[in-house]
Amino acid sequence: MITVVGTGTGAPLSPDARAALDAAGLVVGGRRHLDAAGLPDGVARVVLGPLAPALDAVAEHLAKRADSADAGVVVLASGDPGFFGIVRALAERFGADALDVRPGAPSVAVAFARLGLPWDDAVVVSAHGRALRTAVNVCRAHPKTAVLTGPGAGPAELGAALARTGIERTLVVASALGDPDGGESVEHLSPGEAAARDWPAAVSVVVCLDESRALAPAQRTVGGRGIGPAQWALPETAFEHRDSMITKFEVRALALARLGPRLGDLVWDIGAGSGSMAVECVRLGAAAIAVEKTCDGVERIRANAAAHGVDLQTVHGAAPTVLSQLPEPDAVFVGGGGRELPAIVAACARSARRTVVVALAALDRVPAVRAALASAGFEPEGVLLQSSRLAPLPGDVTRLAAANPVFLLWGHRPADPDPDRDPDPAIEGAVQ
Repeated sequence: MITVVGTGTGAPLSPDARAALDAAGLVVGGRRHLDAAGLPDGVARVVLGPLAPALDAVAEHLAKRADSADAGVVVLASGDPGFFGIVRALAERFGADALDVRPGAPSVAVAFARLGLPWDDAVVVSAHGRALRTAVNVCRAHPKTAVLTGPGAGPAELGAALARTGIERTLVVASALGDPDGGESVEHLSPGEAAARDWPAAVSVVVCLDESRALAPAQRTVGGRGIGPAQWALPETAFEHRDSMITKFEVRALALARLGPRLGDLVWDIGAGSGSMAVECVRLGAAAIAVEKTCDGVERIRANAAAHGVDLQTVHGAAPTVLSQLPEPDAVFVGGGGRELPAIVAACARSARRTVVVALAALDRVPAVRAALASAGFEPEGVLLQSSRLAPLPGDVTRLAAANPVFLLWGHRPADPDPDRDPDPAIEGAVQ
């Protein structure tokens, strides 16, 4: 039997956890957990670093001492080891029936307790053993996020990435939660302030808040990110726009389906105009950057974002010139059809991790756009969208009002099932 004990967030070990430690033949854990456990003399121990060698040591111990009185293994883990913790790896290797899990308080719960805030509406994202970009994108798009930190993905790195967005956020950095020696610290900082600091390895969780929305306004029934929008591909009247210069809802519907915006993604909306595509992507959970070359367009995008209660970054500038300054997107939507369109699509296709979608009206530019997608390794696809809306006529009759046809072209990269995962993350120092 492998006993997995959650510790490290302030609560003392329970009597049965203490008894399991005293009877164990092998104890596995982070160095600070092993040092704090008061292990009996002579008990074998493995300090967690890379996960695979530790699992091999457990397997070897169990195989050699299957019939021995000291065959038991205890794994000391941070907080709740079933929450972004070692329980998954142990269950995959040894089977869930081999585990006796005794969880402690998750560091996320402790951090929010220190703040006096509920966390049923918080999105929790792990940056331990994963690329930081997913956590950054969730923080951009969501008003209440908890980030589990890791090497190279701590408060300084998170703060530096968020400081460049212009989106209002406060970082609450919780260090050494529950430290019995009084080392616990909970600090409120701006992203820029967090970026300028050197942080100790004991940082466990960073809470990222839009403080004006730190409390959900209504009773919740589903934890985490709120239920998605009831509608998308909203009518043009839902957005301020100039002279009908807006992606029509029929086109937006298919474009959103091909973009597939989701929590943790970053979407570029190039030639954003009204920002309708960017707003819709954020409503569906993604972070978005709207690039617009006109000053009045930038203000219009900001007004539309505010009207729909979403946070997005606006960039005033012309593509493709400004694109090199932006963080890597998962998906890109390009609207419009000027002479620079092929160069813009080529630049977007070189940057996009997953998808590029292009809407244009001019048939003459379709071959160049397809070639730009193909040159970046995409397989171009597309349709010509022609729609007619029901429109009233005098005499209580209805006609069909034809909209201008629009070409929608797109390309996808081959899917990577989990591109942000480190295949063998170091566990020591991660506090769940």
